[in-house]
Amino acid sequence: MKRWFVAIMLAGVGVPGSLWAAERVELTTRVSGVVEEVLVKPGQHVKKGSVLLRLDRTVLRARLDEAAAEQARAEADEEDTRRELERAEELFNRTVSSTSELEAATLRHARAKAALSGTHARLVIAKKNLGDAELKAPFGGVVRSVPGGAGTVVTADCQPKPLVILESGQP
Repeated sequence: MKRWFVAIMLAGVGVPGSLWAAERVELTTRVSGVVEEVLVKPGQHVKKGSVLLRLDRTVLRARLDEAAAEQARAEADEEDTRRELERAEELFNRTVSSTSELEAATLRHARAKAALSGTHARLVIAKKNLGDAELKAPFGGVVRSVPGGAGTVVTADCQPKPLVILESGQP
């Protein structure tokens, strides 16, 4: 919480005091889904990092599994094209194959490496999305209201619906 020390002017006389900056945020998830479970109630004090609610993670887990399978396939493809490139280089060096065969093997391997890089990125995104299905308190405070209950559909767009309103409390 932020605290500012100020001198308040009352009838022209400086009076030392302090002000507390109340932080109030409307929280929502970064990913779309359906609220599965709300873990807090209005008036409840929470610590920074406390899980406030969870979305149904069934689809997000499936997307993670799908991304992991794509990654495994891409790794196998990259390994296969790497071995093919090594064979093509060896044959070219022994003047048994042509430049065009070596270039084709090089191109296939480059494409396989690029595909592997793309699947890795999709796997990272799928893991992040699964983690973001839990809404956590960004700071310690008091839950002011919970407009999003179990069953609420969340659409992650430019103007997402607030699911929990959290306000920092005074010490």
